[in-house]
Amino acid sequence: MAGAKEGEFAELISPFLKKKMVGIESKYGWGSNEWNAIALQYLKSPLEDNVVSNDRRRHYESDLQAYHEGKLLRGVERLYKRTILIEPTTACASHCRWCLRGQYPIKTLTKEDITLIAKYVGQSPDCVDVEEVLVTGGDPFMHPKLLRTTIEALSAYAPNVDTVRIGTRMPFQSPERVNDELLSILAEAPQRIEVAINVNHPLEFWAESTDSLARLLTVGVRIYNQNPLLKGVNDQSAILTELYDTLRKLGIESHYLFHAIPMVGMSHHRTSVAKGLQLAQRLCSSGGFSGRSKPHFALLSDIGKVVLYEGSILKRRPSDNSLLIQTGYRPEDRRRWNPSWSLPDSVEIADDGFMAVWYRDGTDENIDLADYWGQSSVREPSDDNSGFDPDARQPQIGRS
Repeated sequence: MAGAKEGEFAELISPFLKKKMVGIESKYGWGSNEWNAIALQYLKSPLEDNVVSNDRRRHYESDLQAYHEGKLLRGVERLYKRTILIEPTTACASHCRWCLRGQYPIKTLTKEDITLIAKYVGQSPDCVDVEEVLVTGGDPFMHPKLLRTTIEALSAYAPNVDTVRIGTRMPFQSPERVNDELLSILAEAPQRIEVAINVNHPLEFWAESTDSLARLLTVGVRIYNQNPLLKGVNDQSAILTELYDTLRKLGIESHYLFHAIPMVGMSHHRTSVAKGLQLAQRLCSSGGFSGRSKPHFALLSDIGKVVLYEGSILKRRPSDNSLLIQTGYRPEDRRRWNPSWSLPDSVEIADDGFMAVWYRDGTDENIDLADYWGQSSVREPSDDNSGFDPDARQPQIGRS
C-alpha cells in the first residue's frame, strides 16, 4: 500500500509507530520477539537488496488500459468479474517492508480522474457485471477528501456499485486519523462500506488502535482482516491463533492469510508454501480455537488469488523452486473483464481451458538478524517522519 520514487521504496515510520517501538524496546528489550514483530515489518534491511532474478516489481499485471469519453483512465485495475480497483493515492502513513505495492510508482488522482472512472464503471458495457469497487493505494484514509470524492462520484454515476471496499492500515499506523471527518464520510455513504485492514501480530492491537476500530464499527462499516504470513513475525500457530481470536472478539472477520509474495526485496520475509499449509491445518483442524475465526490460506499469483485445496499444487520445478498451481481462472473470462490483459509467461492452459500458474516458493531458513539490521548501531530520526518527538529515545537496529 505504498509507492516507490525512482525505484526506491524509502523507509517511512509514523510518529505513532516510532513511539510504540520505543515502548516495546523499553519493556521487552531490543531484539526480543516482541520488538522484532514490529521492526521486521517497518525497518528497512540490507537484505532487501538481495534480489532473485525472477522477483516481480508488481504482484500481478492487472492495469486496465481503457478509454471513456475519449480519455485514458488512470489508477484502475481489474482482475475479477464483479470488482474494479481504484487507487486515488499511493501515499501511506508508514511503509510496510513487505508491501505488495511498494514498487508501484507514486501517483495521486484528480477529481476529474475519479469522476471519469465512476462514469466508466456506470456506463461502459465492459462493466455490466461490476457490483463493487475496491479503493486502495496507498492508504485511502490518508486523503479523506479524495475518498469522499470517490464515494460521491460512484454514487452519482455508478448506481450498479452497491459495495465499496477500502483497504487501510491506518488504525495500526496513525489511529488518530480515524477522526470525525473520516467517520462522517463513511457514515454518509449510500453504498455498503467494508474496510479491509492488515494486522499481522497480536501486539499491534494497541489501545489507540482498538479504539479506532471500534469507532469505525459504530458508523456501520464492516471490517475484515487479510494479512501476509511473515517469517519471524507471525509464522507460529500460537501467534496466529491469538491474532484471529482477538479479531473475532473485536467483531472483525478473518478473511485471507496470504503467503508472502515473490516481490523484489521480499525473499527474507517468505516462508515455504508447505509451512503455510501446515499452519493453516493447525489453525483449522486442531480444535484449538473456533472455526468461525479461521482465515483462508491463499497465494497471490501472477493471475490473481488462489485458495489452496487438495490437488491445487500440481507439481514442483526444482530449478527455480517453483510450484505449478491449479486455478479456476480462464483466459477468455479475464480478457472479457479486462481487454488489455495479456497472458503471463508463467501460465499453462489445461485441456479443460483453465489456467495453471507457476509460483515461486519461499524457504524456511531462519533470518540472520545481524544481516537484517545491518551494522548501524543507533537509529537516527528520519527526515520522512516529521512530528516525531526528537527527545524520545530511538529504537536501535544494531549493536556494535
